[in-house]
Amino acid sequence: MSVRIATIDLNGQFRGKRLAAGMEDKTMRMPLSVQNVDIFGADIEHSPLVFETGDADGVLRATGRGPVPLPWMGPDAVLQPSWLFNDDGTPFAGDPRHALDAVLNRFDAKGWQVIAACELEFYLVEADGNLAAPINPSTGKRLAHTEILSLRELDGFDAFFTDVETGAAAMGIDPLVITSEAGVGQFEITMTHGPAMKIADDVILLKELIKGTARQHGMAATFLAKPFPSESGSGLHTHFSVLDRDGANVFTDDATLRHAISGCLDALAASTLILAPHASSYARFEASAHAPVNATWGFENRTVALRVPGGPVAARRVEHRVAGGDINPYLLFAAIFGAALAGVDSKSEPPNPIEGNAYDQSPTLPGLHGSWAAAIDGLDHPVMRAIFPPLLIDNLLRTKRQEAALMAQMSDHDVLTATLEAV
Repeated sequence: MSVRIATIDLNGQFRGKRLAAGMEDKTMRMPLSVQNVDIFGADIEHSPLVFETGDADGVLRATGRGPVPLPWMGPDAVLQPSWLFNDDGTPFAGDPRHALDAVLNRFDAKGWQVIAACELEFYLVEADGNLAAPINPSTGKRLAHTEILSLRELDGFDAFFTDVETGAAAMGIDPLVITSEAGVGQFEITMTHGPAMKIADDVILLKELIKGTARQHGMAATFLAKPFPSESGSGLHTHFSVLDRDGANVFTDDATLRHAISGCLDALAASTLILAPHASSYARFEASAHAPVNATWGFENRTVALRVPGGPVAARRVEHRVAGGDINPYLLFAAIFGAALAGVDSKSEPPNPIEGNAYDQSPTLPGLHGSWAAAIDGLDHPVMRAIFPPLLIDNLLRTKRQEAALMAQMSDHDVLTATLEAV
């Protein structure tokens, strides 16, 4: 048996070590700087975590989720998900999982629990790194047309999706719903709702499972927000509700629901970099392209940024529709839930809900930043610093500024292919 012990960096990528069987219970150390590397895995120049502090180690501790099997690696490969702590036992403030944990602790202090679920959109593409639609295993022909909710297209990739479902069950991920989406070779996996930290862990594990299983089947999978200019972008919609000590949904109270929505809308501009973290993320935000472009909300309306789906009042939830598929789920959840709680605590009120097509209506609040550069600058904002530790904000800014400098020297196509499988 082989064991991998790993933590998650700011870009949502596993960083860790491969161990021999029997070593998984040994205390493992790893540089704190490993969570502050760029998308290519390189140190951040002038980061205080590297030479300024001697590139000091932290201690890896198991998250309690694992060991987790890695089905695409064979029957004897497992992963021990971990997070980083300082030597004195305190959480390392640059760890994105700790950032989410701190936000969830604020809910816990009120006797509340966040319940979440995600819809992950992704593309299957050729295995050799080309941005081209895959071959349908059933017909032997390359996909060429949109097939929204097509069972025939799902059946063509049945062996792949069966392995994904089987692998997810083995990894402790609850049952999935799979559909074909609007883009050529685009699919969506909807997760079963559960406690927010488990769902964030599941998103990370599910992405790795989908990528690994795709390679097994002679394809590649990408969660890039907009891999093809002429096709739909890939989002990661987050549904959430909040339960009180008695298990009742606090969003059944109209005022609490409005306050939470208001907090999310107030934070939308400042959190743009977390919702759209990469150079290619911003091509997804196009009017009338199934991606929100303004700070709006409404009931049963998929053109808004924050949708309140229909259904029984007891099951009322908010769907945050802004994030791309290329996000770090710990940062995403921390930003969304931290903003919602801030709105509840301040009792802020949102504008009126949108009726009709939100793409044709101007928001009364600042919307998303329109570019990666503006989003990077916009992260350094009191709203975000009230949610995240200063070290994490500063590290994320350094990471994205280094990536921006590197990618400014690359063509748009090279930017896409360089990050194709990374995200």
